Amino acid sequence: MRSHYCGNLNEALLGQVVTLCGWAHRRRDHGGVIFIDLRDREGLVQVVADPEAEAAFAVAESVRGEYVLQVTGLVRARPAGTVNPNLPSGAIEVAAQSITILNTAETPPFPLEDEEINENLRLKYRYLDLRRAPMLHSLRLRHQVTRFVRNYLDEHGFIDVETPVLTRSTPEGARDYLVPSRTYPGQFFALPQSPQLFKQLLMVAGFDRYYQITKCFRDEDLRADRQPEFTQIDLETSFLDEEGVMGITEGMIRGLFREVLGVALPDPFPRMTYAESVGRFGLDRPDLRNPLELTELTDLMREVDFKVFSGPAQTGGRVACLRVPGGAELSRSQIDEYTAFVGIYGAKGLAWVKVNDLGQGREGLQSPILKFLPDAVIDEILRRSGAQTGDILFFGADKAKVVNEALGYLRNRIGLDRGLLRGDWAPVWVTDFPMFEYDDEAGRWVSLHHPFTAPKVEQLDLLESEPGRILSRAYDMVLNGNEIGGGSIRIHSTEVQQRVFRALGIDDAEAADKFGFLLDALKFGAPPHGGLAFGLDRLVMLLSGADTIRDVIAFPKTQKAGCLLTEAPSPVADKQLRELGIRLRQAPAADKDVQAS
Repeated sequence: MRSHYCGNLNEALLGQVVTLCGWAHRRRDHGGVIFIDLRDREGLVQVVADPEAEAAFAVAESVRGEYVLQVTGLVRARPAGTVNPNLPSGAIEVAAQSITILNTAETPPFPLEDEEINENLRLKYRYLDLRRAPMLHSLRLRHQVTRFVRNYLDEHGFIDVETPVLTRSTPEGARDYLVPSRTYPGQFFALPQSPQLFKQLLMVAGFDRYYQITKCFRDEDLRADRQPEFTQIDLETSFLDEEGVMGITEGMIRGLFREVLGVALPDPFPRMTYAESVGRFGLDRPDLRNPLELTELTDLMREVDFKVFSGPAQTGGRVACLRVPGGAELSRSQIDEYTAFVGIYGAKGLAWVKVNDLGQGREGLQSPILKFLPDAVIDEILRRSGAQTGDILFFGADKAKVVNEALGYLRNRIGLDRGLLRGDWAPVWVTDFPMFEYDDEAGRWVSLHHPFTAPKVEQLDLLESEPGRILSRAYDMVLNGNEIGGGSIRIHSTEVQQRVFRALGIDDAEAADKFGFLLDALKFGAPPHGGLAFGLDRLVMLLSGADTIRDVIAFPKTQKAGCLLTEAPSPVADKQLRELGIRLRQAPAADKDVQAS
């Protein structure tokens, strides 16, 4: 039905007759000559309907926005002074010889050229939203990314293997999405949170290098960069250590940025340990474009009379401060806003000191907490933090996790608020994560990553006696403060895997019940193996400059895990429930709330 795409027309086609298909993006009647901007996935071209072409002109008079058209016409140069340099086709136009209306269209619920459109409306009419240039760009960028990844991994010997979507429920951190089985009444499949166990089995099977661009499912609370179903670039290798896996994947990301954005990322990426990252930046995914850093004060505060600081310092917590250059200009209302912000992360308050004049010592400082601190402590705080006249210091004192998250996220926010970010892209590897963290509510150790991550070989003897000291062979790739990929070397020994399960409070019987197939497989010559998974949605979000991953997914869910387009989830017929042996404890609510935010 077409000979060319609209956006591909240019001066090389001058004098040729072309046939185009697309949507009427805009129609303008200029006193006897009708202009139609015809749009398809490749872009726009200006179609001109002159009265001399009577049949085409008559049809053009009835065209309205978003009508579906077929146009045949002559490619000619635009008159002098009318060239549009912002369009690839801006130097030419198509003089219509015939116009066919393939379908009419009602007026869309929102103007497609508008930049600010209510997100709920966009998601309800997603098929119209996808006609907009920014959405088309995002999804084409996503296609570029997956095409490059497939080619790169194929060149490096990886084999694309699909793994099951219906599997068994295993504890991996988040809640599973469960699927009732009709043929096994009372039993359930689970949708995979990741292909973790299957890719390890593929290594046991000898595939050596596996990859898959795959859907994963987690029933967890959502935010801008999370979805209940998301896509991973998942890969696993045999006979490679951390350096090997990190080398291949770093090369892939560096090549991807060069191919898609024309950007040269650092070679090699910088590295830092988990302890260094948390110590300097509060979080294990630092944004290295931000120059702000935390200053350690725990040792300094153990003997002060100020219990807000000395209490955490004496009981295994943390006391730290964040210096903000020029921050003394912040108003009290702005400080109160930051105080409320850190409360989101469990902080009970946000102490501060303004450095109005460093040369005056205590007299040049302003803060309600100064009276609780001796001169020697104040002097050391100023020395360690490198405070200068005009700065402000924000303090955190609590459990280490609370202080790290509160000051870490505050650092991110202040960096954005005050325009402190330097450079466009800042990748970093974070390594040497703790193997376990203690869950106070559960009263036991839990995996920081997942229970199949290998511990440092030299620390195996600590598994039973001091699990909190063990470091894992895990590694995360972080970009601009976002974890875009994470992985580890896996446990390939049945005996070590069972010891890790026991450290996690999973006895042999429970391990056999939930992971027996993996433990059995490890007995049959499992090779040393490891891998990494990238979050495709988050990676494309960063590459495209989008604010949320919803803008790089064709048909996303809202922040409440609902679909405004299809109105999923939805009730099902009683007959279907009876076939599955399911009875609802109460009738579903009459109205649904699947708002985007």
